Amino acid sequence: MTNMQLPWFSNKTILVTGAAGFLGSHLVDRLLTEGAQVIGVDNFITGSERNIEHLKGNSAFRFIKADVSQSVEDYLQTDQLDGVFHLASPASPPRYQANPVETYLVNSIGTHNLLQYLKKFHQTARFFFASTSEVYGDPQEHPQSESYWGHVNPNGIRACYDEGKRLGETICGIHQRDFKMDVRIVRIFNTYGPRMDLTDGRIIPNFASQSISRKPITIYGNGNQTRSFCYVDDLIEGFVRYFAADGLSGETINLGNPDEFTALEAAKLIWRATHDDGSEPVFAFESEKQDDPTRRKPDIAKAKRLLDWEPGVTFAQGLIATLAYFRDELHRSLQV
Repeated sequence: MTNMQLPWFSNKTILVTGAAGFLGSHLVDRLLTEGAQVIGVDNFITGSERNIEHLKGNSAFRFIKADVSQSVEDYLQTDQLDGVFHLASPASPPRYQANPVETYLVNSIGTHNLLQYLKKFHQTARFFFASTSEVYGDPQEHPQSESYWGHVNPNGIRACYDEGKRLGETICGIHQRDFKMDVRIVRIFNTYGPRMDLTDGRIIPNFASQSISRKPITIYGNGNQTRSFCYVDDLIEGFVRYFAADGLSGETINLGNPDEFTALEAAKLIWRATHDDGSEPVFAFESEKQDDPTRRKPDIAKAKRLLDWEPGVTFAQGLIATLAYFRDELHRSLQV
């Protein structure tokens, strides 16, 4: 997909929470190319300083180390703020299960605090909440459309993230309806690409690291659970198109790639993209994970209609840059 030029961002001041994360750092890069002045906030629970190291010395980017679950006025003072992208949150199951309180706080109280700050000081600013396909839980509707209310275990091991995001959406809806603020929600489906943390426990980094190291690939359950993988550049294009579009306050939009793969299919594709010797992967089967969704595929009809957006990078294409990055990360870790 060709990137759309978006003059709306030129000379605007944009706050990005989670700016040192996988998605946040890519978003910051894109906003800077669009001419925005960017304030990045992160506390490095899961983000990495290396993801924004290349921005040191960039006069259009200012970084603040802070926990966005706290009062915004404790870390931010600015006379101008035209928009907020709220991406701060652990996103991989092992990481949010290791930080459950921080996860539900940043998605609920953090969202509330940011919106209240805008209501008080920057009423006309646009607010973007990065929600997730996890709000659909283990879905009984397939593919998942924005009108589906989900099938979530509220007390399960993944609930700190799933229900944290669902409460964040509730808070967004109240501020949009009751306080007439410009609030937008995106539900993100599985995304991959350079700057993913190789050790974060998600399916692509796991399969990639095991494949590159020629180790057996771990499959949980029977391997027939499905995911739909969207390359990071496509996702970020959807983010900025949505944010810059007029008249879309209050909308909730799925962003993801509707091409669906089983875990076994994804593992084989990653192995073959890593090795050209005709070998096949060896699988190590383990018990299925608690509350792990069995199917995941976005209905993106709304994104096509409202944003003229759909993914342009195939899984095979996106793996080229992603695997090159992971190889470099593995090599770097061996040098430390």
